[in-house]
Amino acid sequence: MPKVLISDKMDPRAAAIFRERGVEVDEITGKTPEELIAIIGDYDGLAIRSSTKVTKAILDAATNLKVIGRAGIGVDNVDIPYASAKGVIVMNTPFGNSITTAEHAIALMFALARQLPEANAQTQQGLWPKNGFMGVEVTGKTLGLIGAGNIGSIVASRALGLKMKVVAFDPFLTPERAIEMGVEKADLDTLLAKADFITLHTPLTDQTRNILSKDNLAKTKKGVRIINCARGGLIDEAALKEAMDSGHVAGAALDVFVQEPAKESPLFGTPNFICTPHLGASTDEAQVNVALQVADQLSDYLLDGGITNALNVPSLSAEEAPKLKPYMAIAEKLGSLVGQLEGDQITGVAVEVEGHAAELNQKPITAAVLAGLMRVYSDTVNMVNAPFLAKERGLDVREVRHDREGDYQTLVRVTVTTENGERSVAGTLFGHAQPRLVELFGIKVEADLDGTMLYIVNQDAPGFIGRLGSKLGESDVNIGTFHLGRRNQGGEAVLLLSVDGTVTEPLRWEICNLTGVKQVKLLRFA
Repeated sequence: MPKVLISDKMDPRAAAIFRERGVEVDEITGKTPEELIAIIGDYDGLAIRSSTKVTKAILDAATNLKVIGRAGIGVDNVDIPYASAKGVIVMNTPFGNSITTAEHAIALMFALARQLPEANAQTQQGLWPKNGFMGVEVTGKTLGLIGAGNIGSIVASRALGLKMKVVAFDPFLTPERAIEMGVEKADLDTLLAKADFITLHTPLTDQTRNILSKDNLAKTKKGVRIINCARGGLIDEAALKEAMDSGHVAGAALDVFVQEPAKESPLFGTPNFICTPHLGASTDEAQVNVALQVADQLSDYLLDGGITNALNVPSLSAEEAPKLKPYMAIAEKLGSLVGQLEGDQITGVAVEVEGHAAELNQKPITAAVLAGLMRVYSDTVNMVNAPFLAKERGLDVREVRHDREGDYQTLVRVTVTTENGERSVAGTLFGHAQPRLVELFGIKVEADLDGTMLYIVNQDAPGFIGRLGSKLGESDVNIGTFHLGRRNQGGEAVLLLSVDGTVTEPLRWEICNLTGVKQVKLLRFA
């Protein structure tokens, strides 16, 4: 039974879901990093919020860890590159608090438009400042949306319902999606020039850091109001302070800061500045939603292999996983075969699918090929870290999907580029379930890839198989299965034998010295 640790405070219904689904769970919160290091090795899964910092030290101690689930969107507290290198999947729950965060952005927009916090404070002081606050309507105004993903699209729909115009900047927003959302797709400079309100809904990356810099703030429309409920660091806070003091920016509302908790900021005390302590996801509904989602996602993976909202591996739904399992099995075996045979000679990999395989999600199939291939270099490789290991080695990885009909109902082909040209292996599924090699470096051969096998390249000639059998028999090595293929009569032939017993290095050399033998390799498959 898989075992999960919940290390941050979370709705108790999350633990109940784990138990209902057959996952053992411990709720141990508030531990120091040292205390967490002492216990993390016992767990297959880790469910966190923002308090737990998953560092290299913790990942090194997590010898059984397979998956980390963040109940929420931000994963700044997880060392994702190192988790990937360790073969640990990192998931988040990007949709559980989407509505809540979008609504908070809209609430801050209204608060800015009508100066609600200042009006409230002065009214409660008994000042009755009826003529001291002159707000603006949002109806008919233009909202500039920086980031049109899940949360941004919800904000856009709410703004359109308020009869606002919406201009969106997002490099990943297609013209078709913009039409579907009812927004105008624009470049950043156009958005800055048009927007009466600007709201940010993008992750913090090298490309988005300080996207509202001093220079870009200067490009905005005079009197613009700015809202940020996404990530601290998207706005140059000192530059925003200058723009507000000069009157160019009429107001700003921030739920996030570069440094959090924000004990101090150049913006504090600035007129028409509103701030909240990272409350974007702070509703009862959102806290429940993300907790339930992370429990379901971790359970799906640990029990069925389903991967949802992963940040470092292709997603694979719980429904897809059983269908893809046999295809991933043949893919991994093909990758392992070509990796063991070609090893350090490989500079590129192409994964081709056709027939039934072409109708499926190809990303997990490619990841399985790389997992088999990269196992030559590391005994801790899996589908998560294999693509990263391949990238580190400078391998060029390509995917090809064919709609054509071939000799087999389904086919997976792995072609590697080496110093000596391209080498290709192909496999299929017998009975839609049993992996079977059908082609090896241009030679037709049907073989199961299982256990310990001998790969032999020899000159096709009478008597060779008898000599080989005698040599193995003399060493008390039994032949389990026997698979033979050749290019033509009397030409090059390949032989794949599964063997019971130990093929020692001296025995391998004796086989190499048999008449007609060109190459002998010992292969091992899981």
